[in-house]
Amino acid sequence: MLDELRAELGDVLVTDERVLESLRADKSGQRSGSVPLALVEAREIGHVQVAMRWASAYGIPVVPRGAGTGLAGGAIAQGGELVVSTARMTRILEISADDELAVVEAGVVNADLNAALAPHGLWYAPDPASRAISTIGGNIATNAGGLMCVKYGVTREAVLGLTVVLADGRALRLGRRTVKGVTGYDLTALLIGSEGTLGIIVEATLRLRPLERGGIVTVSASFPDVAAAAQASSAITASGIRPAALELLDASALEAIGELLDLDLGTGALLLVQVDGAGADADADAVLAIVRAHGGAPERADGPEDAERLFAARRAFHPAMERRGTVLIEDVAVPRSALPEMFAAIERIEREHGIPIPTVAHAGDGNLHPNFVIERDVEGDARDGAFQVPERVWAAADALFRECLRLGGTLTGEHGVGLLKRRWLREELGDDAVELQRSIKAVFDPQGILNPGKVF
Repeated sequence: MLDELRAELGDVLVTDERVLESLRADKSGQRSGSVPLALVEAREIGHVQVAMRWASAYGIPVVPRGAGTGLAGGAIAQGGELVVSTARMTRILEISADDELAVVEAGVVNADLNAALAPHGLWYAPDPASRAISTIGGNIATNAGGLMCVKYGVTREAVLGLTVVLADGRALRLGRRTVKGVTGYDLTALLIGSEGTLGIIVEATLRLRPLERGGIVTVSASFPDVAAAAQASSAITASGIRPAALELLDASALEAIGELLDLDLGTGALLLVQVDGAGADADADAVLAIVRAHGGAPERADGPEDAERLFAARRAFHPAMERRGTVLIEDVAVPRSALPEMFAAIERIEREHGIPIPTVAHAGDGNLHPNFVIERDVEGDARDGAFQVPERVWAAADALFRECLRLGGTLTGEHGVGLLKRRWLREELGDDAVELQRSIKAVFDPQGILNPGKVF
């Protein structure tokens, strides 16, 4: 069967054992038990179609993959599975300044797209922490967010249309180039965040924004503890101010980042607030007043370089965690008013389970990233960056997820379900909603060959 596929794809089909070995894991740290069957390194839509027609004919399961930067195990492959990668589909097909849109292939890296847009005075807003290495296709598959999504929206708000290859190899064009459009069901929105279970995203039409954001003011605020910082962040959003970014770092996060970057970031908690637009100065003054009222010590950034230094420190959180041990990176979201209670629950779970859980949050939209830190060479298997999560860590994660749901939150704000959160899916969605979603998948993928074992 592989000879038949190779006859159509040539060197686009890869069976080198060393290459296949790398496909057993992604950035989640999880690893499958065996290497996949083969890899298709697609360079064009036709390659993906050939692969899917072949897989459909023989009932071969397919794992779609981009850069492999996912944090929920959604792109991990195992024995008997074909990996179809769009990482080499890197063409920017169109940039239209008049219509404020771009058409790109799925393998374009997020940061590379913005570098190409800058000379046109345009900007693609979704900015996940992995923006320097993650691809647009992967961002769409997980509906990625980022620091700026509190004001500018997650990936779903930035996608106008998609080209998707279905399980049987057909290429389906969805969505539009217009700002408005309500013809038929919104299948574009359905595919966004579907984690490769409904089709393989190969091309996207993206909504852009003017690069000029008006006045930009950044405020950093130190607090004695994370509870006070969380209360201040909730007060800022409740006041009607819409920050472009509102990030919260707890004491453990500050300590780890300070060690990595050789910076003194304080010992309590830190709130980073960026406001922009015509009313930025007035919004910044209001932020300063709210911070002081909640016991914080605010400072305006001394120009754009100082502001970028502060946000670079925030983006260094995950590398800082990796220096401390093996990390299970989690992703939950609660209503913004529940942030103080959620942080209190995390501190309680740390004590009860004896596991460090440094946490940062996109506080403007209630999205928290608790990191369960496991000491290397003590538990689990950390070979090649992958490991087996010990049961005691899952017990702590279970307590955290249940507390999140109790507060009206969700199991994942932007990383997706993948492999890691399947066991909790019914607790959030309920049996009827899960069965309905499985029925929808069966319409797109009757044989169940697309990313089997992920999400459901």
